[in-house]
Amino acid sequence: MTHKMGIIGFGGMGSFHYKKLLKGQEIVATGVWDIKEERREYARSFGLHIYESLEDLLADESIEIVLIATPNDVHHTIAIQALEAGKHVICEKPVTLNAKLLTEMLEAADKAGKLLTVHQNRRWDRGYRIVHQILGEGILGDVYRIESRVHGAHGIPGDWRQDPKQGGGMVYDWGIHLLDQAVMLFPDAKIRSVYATLNHVTNEQTDDGFFIDLTFDNGIHYTVEVGTSHFIPLPRWMVMGQDGTMLLDNWGLEGKIVCAHGEDDKDVVPVVTAAGLTKTMAPRREDTIKTLDIPDIWPDIGEYYRNITACLEGEATPIVTHDQMRRVMRLIEAVFASARTGEVIRFEIPLES
Repeated sequence: MTHKMGIIGFGGMGSFHYKKLLKGQEIVATGVWDIKEERREYARSFGLHIYESLEDLLADESIEIVLIATPNDVHHTIAIQALEAGKHVICEKPVTLNAKLLTEMLEAADKAGKLLTVHQNRRWDRGYRIVHQILGEGILGDVYRIESRVHGAHGIPGDWRQDPKQGGGMVYDWGIHLLDQAVMLFPDAKIRSVYATLNHVTNEQTDDGFFIDLTFDNGIHYTVEVGTSHFIPLPRWMVMGQDGTMLLDNWGLEGKIVCAHGEDDKDVVPVVTAAGLTKTMAPRREDTIKTLDIPDIWPDIGEYYRNITACLEGEATPIVTHDQMRRVMRLIEAVFASARTGEVIRFEIPLES
């Protein structure tokens, strides 16, 4: 069964859905509305119908589902309009800008009896899936720290992402992805605390990078970092356990897993420096470790839209749930609160606990 989609906003992500994610799917994009004439012309070059207005698109009874791929600040208004017009809704991330607006959107979806979800596409990133598998296998022993980073050196994009009124900044742009990955790695663990700082290296108006430290009640400390002025990027992922460490480097995800092996490390040869020597920080002997290859995992990004199709046909529930959307949005708010006050924010566990 084919389900017709209208795309609202045919910029980078709106066109990516059409050209890449919808290929071979039973959801077919047939028309577009964009406020920019050049984007409407671009959509027309693919043979897509161009609507005269947003209202024109929403009035089309053949359109069953809409994708909202606009600047972040108008997700809320457009989603409610679409839901009230009887359409199912997929929002590009972030679904909206705060928990209050999200609640209004979810209430509108409940009232209309329609699907509302968000496209958290980074759940299909190779690095995230590799980390998920390694954690499940337990080969690192008890994991105590995870570091997740995205570094670039081009500054914040020079479009609406520089405007805080439009929901610009790296917390909304990349933080929403990395925080979603963090909570999905440990869905049953509560977050005790959140501490965050924001960078304003190239832009005074909005954040062009950030550092976030999460403490889970399972004992794991989780660092999330994004920078747009890093000319030497740090590893994309570091996972540290009692019995081993995993490193994934940048976008190519070259890396390795090093685990304890064989007998205990004895007779350590100290490292000698000009200022002194150290046994504590000396490397382990080669006969006490083993190096493993990174798993060869290639996630199927088509899973997202197959799930949406199954939801439309009453055969499944959304991969990205309302509760997950609420949790990440509240986490985003805690990040901004910590950065604003300079304080550690207690999150899902009260102080007395």
